[in-house]
Amino acid sequence: MTYVNKEIEITSVYFTQKQDKRHLQGYPRRMVWGGREYTFVESGLRYLVRKGSELIQLFDVTDGDTTYRLRLANDQWTLVGLRTAA
Repeated sequence: MTYVNKEIEITSVYFTQKQDKRHLQGYPRRMVWGGREYTFVESGLRYLVRKGSELIQLFDVTDGDTTYRLRLANDQWTLVGLRTAA
């Protein structure tokens, strides 16, 4: 994985219902990074991490060629890193 740790803008999200049918989970659909917009075709995995009293969400998403790890903490999106298909 290539580590980036840069602030990004999420321009589109989508929601899915959890199994209990009462709660929605949000996933990023599109991001802007380095002046370019990327659209994700697959959400991959979503992780919840507790760091003290802070709750951090990590998302592994792909545009079909590259997998991106995104972090959402304190309403701030960060591109943690990326991995290209070998």
